Parts: sequence; C-alpha cells; structure tokens
Amino acid sequence: MPTLECNFAGIKCLNPFWLASAPPTNCGEQIMRAFDAGWGGAVWKTIGEPITNVSSRYSSIDWAGQRMMGFNNIELISDRPIATNLREISEVKRRYPKHVVIASLMVESKREVWHDMVAQAEDAGADGLELNFGCPHGMSERGMGSAVGQVPEYAEQITYWVKERARTPVIVKLTPNISDIRMPARAAKRGGADALSAINTINSITGIDLDTFEPRPMVDGKSSHGGYCGPAVKPIALNMVQQIMADKDAMLPLSGIGGIGTWKDAAEFILLGCGNVQVCTAAMHYGYRIVEDMADGLLEWMAAKGFETIEDFRGLSLPNVREWKQLNLNYRIVAKIHADKCIGCQLCYTACWDGAHQCIHLDRAEGGAEMVPAGTDPRHTHHEANPHGKPTPAMVLGLSAKTITTTPIPKLDLSGAGVNSSVTPIARIPRVDEDECVGCNLCSLVCPVEDCITMERVETGLPFQSWEERSAAGLAPAGGSEVGIAEGH
Repeated sequence: MPTLECNFAGIKCLNPFWLASAPPTNCGEQIMRAFDAGWGGAVWKTIGEPITNVSSRYSSIDWAGQRMMGFNNIELISDRPIATNLREISEVKRRYPKHVVIASLMVESKREVWHDMVAQAEDAGADGLELNFGCPHGMSERGMGSAVGQVPEYAEQITYWVKERARTPVIVKLTPNISDIRMPARAAKRGGADALSAINTINSITGIDLDTFEPRPMVDGKSSHGGYCGPAVKPIALNMVQQIMADKDAMLPLSGIGGIGTWKDAAEFILLGCGNVQVCTAAMHYGYRIVEDMADGLLEWMAAKGFETIEDFRGLSLPNVREWKQLNLNYRIVAKIHADKCIGCQLCYTACWDGAHQCIHLDRAEGGAEMVPAGTDPRHTHHEANPHGKPTPAMVLGLSAKTITTTPIPKLDLSGAGVNSSVTPIARIPRVDEDECVGCNLCSLVCPVEDCITMERVETGLPFQSWEERSAAGLAPAGGSEVGIAEGH
C-alpha cells in the first residue's frame, strides 16, 4: 500500500502537502484547522516587524467560467506582533507535534537582526525556516523580499548569516521576477541553504476598470503592482522548477509552489523533482478540505502506477525535458478527426485556417455537392507552393461566395459522447489533409469534444536527428550563436 509520508530536507512529513506562507497560515487557529483537515505542514505567514496593509488587497482574472484563474494580491507580510506569532507557533507544535510548522522570516538585511529572528523562531518550536526572498511588492521597496532575491550576492550573504545561527533546516524562497532563476538558487546553495522553495508570486497588474480608469485592486482610486498566482502561473512555475532541478549547481531539495490545486498538479511538480508542494490560492478559493481529494487522488494514482513512496517517482520526468535543439526533427504526428464524435462546430477548421497551417478542409456543401471542384481548391495550390505560408490575396478572391457555406454553430455537446455522421451533416465534418498537416496540435486543443481529434504518429522511416546533430553534420543553416551561462556565475 503506498504511503504519502516523506522526508523533506531532513524534516519528516505526514504527507507532501503544505500550505504556503499566505493568508491561510496567518494565525495558529487557522493552521490547526488546516491540520485537522489533513494538511501535512504549513509555512507560517511571513513574520517580521509589523506592517500596515491597505484595502482592498486582492483582484483576479476569471476565464471561461472559472473564477480566480489568476489571482493578484498587494498584501504584505504579517501585520501581527512578532511575539504573538511566535507564541502561537509554540501552541500549534504543542498540540500537533507530528505536523510540520515552518517559520517564514523577513527582516532587514543586518546580520544581528537575522540572528535574533532565527533564534526566536527556533526557540518557539519551528521545524524549519523559510527565508522570504521573493515578495515582489511593498517589502521589496524597503530592501527586503525580492529586492534580496533578485541580487544573488545578497541572497548568498543573508543565507550564510542565517546558517551561522540556525539549528533547523533553512529553506530559501525564490523570486520568479528575474531573468534566470538559477542565479539566486545557486547563490542560496553557496550560502549553505538546506532547501529551496519556488516560485513566489509574479509581478503583475490585473486589469483596469474601463469606466473609472482605475487599476485593480483599487485603493482610493489608485493601485500598485502586486503578486500574481493561481492556476495561470503553473506553467511558469513548472518551467522554473525544471531549470533548478536540472542544474547541478542549483539543485537542492525543492518545495514546489505555483498554481497547485489538485493531486495531478502535485504529481507534476514531484515528477520534475520537488520533494513536496505548497498550496495557497486553491485553499483561499475552496477551503482547507481540498487536501482530502489531493491526498486520496495521489495515493490512488501511486497505487495504479506501482509507486510505494514519493521518492519512487520524484524526478522521473526530468530526463524528458530537453533543450529545443535536442528534439527529434524526424518525429511526425498528424491530426485525425473522428467523425462519430464530431458535432460539426468547425472550430478546428477556423483555428487551422486563421491560426495555423491551413490543412483542415470542408469538402461538401449542405446539399452534398463538393464545395470546391476536385483539383481546383486554391488552398491545395497554396500548400504545394508554400506549405507554411498564408493564401495570397488572389487565392482568397478565388473563393467566391458560392464556394463558402455559412451555417450557424449548433449547441455544443460537451458530454464528450458526440454525435454520429447520420445526425451531423457530412458538410460540417472537416477533413485533415495529412500531407499538409504539421502536427501542431491546435485543432485538438480548441475541439470541445473529448477525443474527437487525436494526434497520431506517422512513421517517416527516418532515424532520430536533432537540430544539434544536423548542425554538427553541416546540414543546418549557418549563423547565430549559442548563449550559455558561465560556470560559477
């Protein structure tokens, strides 16, 4: 039977699910309710000299019916006294000794101040320390947060100061607001960090009210850049996680953060090397109990895959991420439209013609006659001359009104069951010209019916060949140069 128990940087965890340092971990009462719900650990909302927050503080981006697809905040660190936070850490650890409590810290960049804060947090019973070098707003203007994380020398120096005094594991939280996240990661490692966490929030302005012209969130008619998080940032977080874990000079135990809200999200971060994950926005949106489905789902997936522990699959996907120049140029896939599932919405046709490579065609009119006589379709002529260009104006004019049929889009069947061709007029079922298809995936992405369009491999009979190999053999165009990162920088 699989287990979710794991060890992160020497810290024993009941499961890999921690709450990130944020409003859900603002006080002891919240964290104890979270532990009762099933969370294995919590990173306390960042402790430092109390600040004054503004109102309002949050805004979001909604997309396709999903609220808070992207979430923005201009809230700062804890506005409660340091002593209050430390007292509650002690109480939580007394009541929940097997659960992990990490103290997130942010103080001014003075050695003695950091030493004092570290001693207080550890004396309160914290299992580890997270150094917040990532907050992108408010605190960075005071020389803290991302102002430290964006300068590798600062990150290294403060990490070193903390390690001079710390008895518990030290986790450095990295900012994504930098051109190369490996730089501060390497610096933290040089400073002696035991682990890393990534990513913190991304600098953003969520939007503008088109009636008042005020940015969101609004504070007395004004706003400021804030930290962006939620499902929308997950791809960025995964990319940065991979960059860190593939770099021997940066690689340390890594706690993954950024858009995690399901067990599938957690599995993806662990497959790229994370030892655990931290969650914020999803808990703010749906509450602490989401961890039940996250834990159950991950356990069931592990059992189905034959994994007994988190370590059994941690990092398994890392070898599958390569630089573009190392990908196989001779691998080919094409789109296949399954007529029995097609609902005739023709979204794939529009997307292919307006946004891709013009390889999906409508061959028949409503009455059953061909829309364009065989052999005279100017789109074929176009691709014969230039498979990846756009139709010329002459070609477009050649498509007269008589050759174009416009039909209202029917109500979409979102159940995935689809309808067969006896119900969907054959005129509405697009056809893929496999010779023209470049396998870009766009049609399958816009299709609203599950598995209606699949991408299937076509054997080319050619051996593996990358651009790197082609260049080495003198077969690639000359020009350009590779830009790398010097060792130790």
